[in-house]
Amino acid sequence: MTPAARVQAAIELLDEIIEAARGQGAPADRLIVNYFKQRRYAGSKDRRAVRQLVYDAIRACGPIPPSGRAAMLRLAESDAAIGEAFSGTPHGPVPIEPGETAAKAGIAPQWIAEALAKSGITGTEAEALLGRAPLDIRVNALQTSREEIVLPVPGEPLAAPNALRFEGGTGVLQWDAYARGLFEVQDHGSQLACIAAAVQPGETVIDLCAGAGGKTLALAAAIKNSGTIVAADTVKRRLAQLAPRAERAGASNITEVLLDPGKESEMLSEWAGKADLVLVDAPCSGTGTWRRNPESRWRLTPNRLDKLVAEQARLLDIAAGLVKPGGRLVYVVCSLLDHEGTDQVEAFVERNLAFEARPIDLPRGRAHGHGHRLTPHNDATDGFFIAQLGTV
Repeated sequence: MTPAARVQAAIELLDEIIEAARGQGAPADRLIVNYFKQRRYAGSKDRRAVRQLVYDAIRACGPIPPSGRAAMLRLAESDAAIGEAFSGTPHGPVPIEPGETAAKAGIAPQWIAEALAKSGITGTEAEALLGRAPLDIRVNALQTSREEIVLPVPGEPLAAPNALRFEGGTGVLQWDAYARGLFEVQDHGSQLACIAAAVQPGETVIDLCAGAGGKTLALAAAIKNSGTIVAADTVKRRLAQLAPRAERAGASNITEVLLDPGKESEMLSEWAGKADLVLVDAPCSGTGTWRRNPESRWRLTPNRLDKLVAEQARLLDIAAGLVKPGGRLVYVVCSLLDHEGTDQVEAFVERNLAFEARPIDLPRGRAHGHGHRLTPHNDATDGFFIAQLGTV
């Protein structure tokens, strides 16, 4: 593909991504894979180059662009080589017309940028949300240690005791050590959130929103397969990924529970008032993960955020009924919006007088309101809000 053809391909993909974002359709990664399945003539260098153009354009636009062409014109304003591709050559974009405007720049749609600013995320903090994320792994303490593991590429040791960092795009999933269960891919911030849970051997732990089980496996390793971990979720497709991952990791103390939405308390009744720890890794806006999914900021709407905040509150109240006297509840969201973080915790303790927010001691991040915050700018992690709520 010529440079101009690559730009045109990126424009076509951006059109699909923009349409999907408006209609809550498939994510950008999936659309890119499907695009190139239908264009097998494109070599690996072409695919990488087009993908890079697509994500650079997504990051360059704040509000959702009117079209892929407008998004690429925004990128061309900072890259002359892209502007030169609009020459009308075969398979390339047609020339830029007089008065044709580029998409608007910015961190996000204005209402989200304002909500972030009210939450203390401005300037370099906000800009870092659209940087490029590294690749972190968690060495599986059930099988080996960070000091003993042998990998094709040496990773950078991080603050979490089992964390190693590599350049984004490193093919770690192809390594033999991964197939043998010696590590899992997990962002450093997510690993720190598990440390904040302060789980102890022998405890009864409920991971209320387990998903595919990333934090479940980290907790199982932390308590060395002792005690009981209940991994619960309402989405069968996600939860089904946990069993093979647990087998590969050697985690043997996990009980899976597929929940019916709205019947969570009923289906977890045998653990009511018995859990030493309940982890609520709640569904959220994902503002802390824009480095990995920059187009997700185009999908968030005020109505969607309101629904997420309501669901978080509902899950916290369910979790409260599972915690035993003297136990604790750990609330985690990969969001930097106070609506989903410290405001949510403040509302919870006002409704649930048996709980109080407790300080969290972590090697990264800082206190924020009723919890602890990690950000890409200050901590080189995904953005997280973490709160520990203990019974009074």
